[in-house]
Amino acid sequence: MKIAFAKPAIPDKGALVVGVFDGKTLGATATELDELTGGQLGRALKASRFKGEAGKSVVLDAPHGVTLDRIIMVGLGKPDAVTTTTLETVGGAAVARLGELGDETAALAIDLPDAADLEPADAAAHAAFGATLGAFRFDRYRTTEKPEEKPALTKLTVLCDAHEGAKAAFAPLQAVAEGVALTRRLVSEPANVIYPETFCEAVADLADLGLSIEVLDEARMRKLGMGALLGVAQGSARPPRLLVMEYRGARDKTAPPVAFVGKGVTFDSGGISIKPAAGMEDMKWDMGGAGVVAGLMKALAGRKAAVNAVGLCGLVENMPSGTAQRPGDVVTSMSGQTVEVINTDAEGRLVLADVLWYAQDRFKPSHIIDLATLTGAIIISLGSEHAGLFSNNDDLSEAISEAGTAVGEKVWRLPLGEAYDKMLRSDIADMKNTGNREAGSITAAQFLQRYLKDKDTPWAHIDIAGVTWSKKDKPTVPKGGTAFGVRLLDRMVADMIEQGGGDSGPGRAKDKDKDKDKDGDRDGDKGKGKEKGKGDKKKKKK
Repeated sequence: MKIAFAKPAIPDKGALVVGVFDGKTLGATATELDELTGGQLGRALKASRFKGEAGKSVVLDAPHGVTLDRIIMVGLGKPDAVTTTTLETVGGAAVARLGELGDETAALAIDLPDAADLEPADAAAHAAFGATLGAFRFDRYRTTEKPEEKPALTKLTVLCDAHEGAKAAFAPLQAVAEGVALTRRLVSEPANVIYPETFCEAVADLADLGLSIEVLDEARMRKLGMGALLGVAQGSARPPRLLVMEYRGARDKTAPPVAFVGKGVTFDSGGISIKPAAGMEDMKWDMGGAGVVAGLMKALAGRKAAVNAVGLCGLVENMPSGTAQRPGDVVTSMSGQTVEVINTDAEGRLVLADVLWYAQDRFKPSHIIDLATLTGAIIISLGSEHAGLFSNNDDLSEAISEAGTAVGEKVWRLPLGEAYDKMLRSDIADMKNTGNREAGSITAAQFLQRYLKDKDTPWAHIDIAGVTWSKKDKPTVPKGGTAFGVRLLDRMVADMIEQGGGDSGPGRAKDKDKDKDKDGDRDGDKGKGKEKGKGDKKKKKK
């Protein structure tokens, strides 16, 4: 779908999407259309249950008095609560409805209320961003789908007075959307298509954006002493890989980078501790953390972020076979620490242990953030509403929490502590790879914390097991792979690093949202749960 921007005008054909505020109050373009159609919009609203709720819509087909095919009225919610997130929802909801109706071309009118502290250009850009996110569709394996079942929309024109500014503001957001799309594609592919070798091939073209890409094979990892990662991989016919993506966008190219580490278990059968058959097909997305890291690196490089960043993905397949590691085996990690493998389905932490150590040993990062579909326990704790956040640093935790709230990818911080760490004690090795059934997500995080070389290095672990895959459609997140984490960490980089803790990165409105059992590995010492973030609002031009 192509996105364009233009001055406000009633199109001659196609569909036009207009805004309606809470209480069935028409926006400026909707009011103009109501006059042109002899009050049809007002009558349609009166006859419907639609009240102007954000993301909801009403369709008026073949309206009298204009040559449009249809008018779609989309809710904007309360006028004093319109944010960039609201506009992204509107864009996504509009594209979803247009997809159902079969329109090939459409326009979206952006009419801001006086109460909105948003720049018109930023508002239009975020509406286009939401539309782009909502238009994602993974359909490469659908060969018998009828034409009328496929979305027909090829072009969406966003109408805004500041259309040139909107085009400029959309450019970095489009780069983020492309990063999101990459993650969603990787996560959606079946495990016979995406495995360690082909994952690396799928991201090789990121070098065109200026990324330096390196792939470590099994022999190289063995030489480095990555016994924990290789132990997970030894049961599969697919050889493991360590993918390293480096981007130097800061003014000082030699400054320590931020390290993003992703768990990339391209299929997780559970190994010898095999999972139940029901739902095992979902384990193709146990590489969700690696997918997010790849998409994030594409986003940062695509929008030319002023940051040094390195993305590392530990890529393995966890399979049962005659060569697979067994419960009770002891492996030696790159750090030299030994691990008694109690459960081969608690494999993600073993992969991350070696990649975390390698990241620190080679790059000496300023911050470390890892993402993983690590524990089923986090789904029991938080469902699909929040990702679990663990950190040894309050400032980093706060930055991640605020960024997550700003983009609608919420996290909740859970505690770490010595009492939890003791649950990992082994009788024969330095540690076990699982604790007891209690606090499964916390003990997994405690395990990872043991692989910090310098305990003072700011580190965060984000458990995305409950938020990597969606079973229902949302305006900006179609059913399937969500890419949760790409937008969150891109925003965190913009706020915490590019702006030095300031307001926002390029192309973002500075808006403050107003208030906005398996213990295996699908699978801060202060336990502060955080949901609300602080962003900032940009004053609307007079």
